Amino acid sequence: MSSERLDRADPQSLANFIKANTELLAPPLVPEILLHLAAESLPIWQKTEEQLGEMNVPPPFWAFAWAGGQAAARYLLDTPDICRGLPVLDLGSGSGISAIAAAKTGAAHVLAADIDALALAACGLNGKANNVHIDVTEVDLLARSGPKEGVVIVGDLFYERELADRVLGFIDAAKLAGCTVLIGDPQRSYFPRGRFEKLIEYQVPVTRELEDAEIKRTAVWRA
Repeated sequence: MSSERLDRADPQSLANFIKANTELLAPPLVPEILLHLAAESLPIWQKTEEQLGEMNVPPPFWAFAWAGGQAAARYLLDTPDICRGLPVLDLGSGSGISAIAAAKTGAAHVLAADIDALALAACGLNGKANNVHIDVTEVDLLARSGPKEGVVIVGDLFYERELADRVLGFIDAAKLAGCTVLIGDPQRSYFPRGRFEKLIEYQVPVTRELEDAEIKRTAVWRA
């Protein structure tokens, strides 16, 4: 085990940690994209706490290709005109899979937003692995006014009630401002059923360690 201390404020420290604890792999539904992914959640979660010297560290959502993100990325790659020439915001970006898909289809500018510094470091590494540029921000955009134009992508953010309520408010504001809002979600616990238009559905291979099935039925929705 590496004795190197993990420092949230040091981009190189974060990058080294990610490279040491993940493999560069292609998610099942989106083989065009490579991501630094972990084999299991508990070991990398424990190692994050150990090397940060902290407890109650957020789960390493960035280290996995979640069903909603895979579905959104697949849809963007198969429908490239959606993002071409437009600014794109990937909200709660995690691994950056949807942001990378948007960049690959010719978005004018892509911003990956996540409040986890490790997630943003992973987005940067994953962008480089796919030869695309994505900007990142650790600012909690849910506490601010949303974008006024372009495309907003929301993947797998309806797993907690308070977060879901904040995300819905952000989505409504972005839609009102004229943005196209796409949501990749397998209808998790706090997904607002009946509120969005279903565009397409996928059968997404996932791991039983993280999900309740090996294949997760997941849709892309439009707000």
